[in-house]
Amino acid sequence: MSALAISNAVLWVLVVVLAAVLAAVVRQLGVLHERIAPAGALMLNRGLKVGEPAPLVAVADLGGRAHELGAARGDARSTLLLFVSPTCPVCKSLLPAVKSSRRDERSWLDVILASDGDLAEQQAFVREQGLEGLPYVVSPALGLAYQVSRLPYAALIDEQGVLRARGLVNSREHLESLFEAKRLGVASLQEYFSAT
Repeated sequence: MSALAISNAVLWVLVVVLAAVLAAVVRQLGVLHERIAPAGALMLNRGLKVGEPAPLVAVADLGGRAHELGAARGDARSTLLLFVSPTCPVCKSLLPAVKSSRRDERSWLDVILASDGDLAEQQAFVREQGLEGLPYVVSPALGLAYQVSRLPYAALIDEQGVLRARGLVNSREHLESLFEAKRLGVASLQEYFSAT
């Protein structure tokens, strides 16, 4: 009977010690969470300057509709230009977030997907990914004008044709950081957090 009581007491001491350790770990996670700022879209050092007029490029999407990207718009809507590729696995994983953001931000934002390469491959990609409802542009000149070197890359152009945010977007958070950067009037969330 005494062996049972001793083992029971040891187990209770162990439970109390483990609970204390768990509480310490949870506290440290909270401290780390407060210290780490949200990561926005990665802005590369080279490329177009945020706050300057976006390159003006006239293109047609796969549906034949004309788009004048970088031009001032009379309807007070901004344009998210997202460069993707059928061979980019990150691009494919980002597409559900793009569709969701398009629905959530439809009051002020239009989304246009852009790529280059074989037209038949691009059309197959649109069908496979269910992108028929999104304007999809195939234009090497557009990628060159926006100085796209890596994918997926996004550029947010405001209603005046000014580039408001840009960068590599690998997740929903990166995508939404572009919207937040426009709202805050900064080039990126990193710039905003380094200034505060």
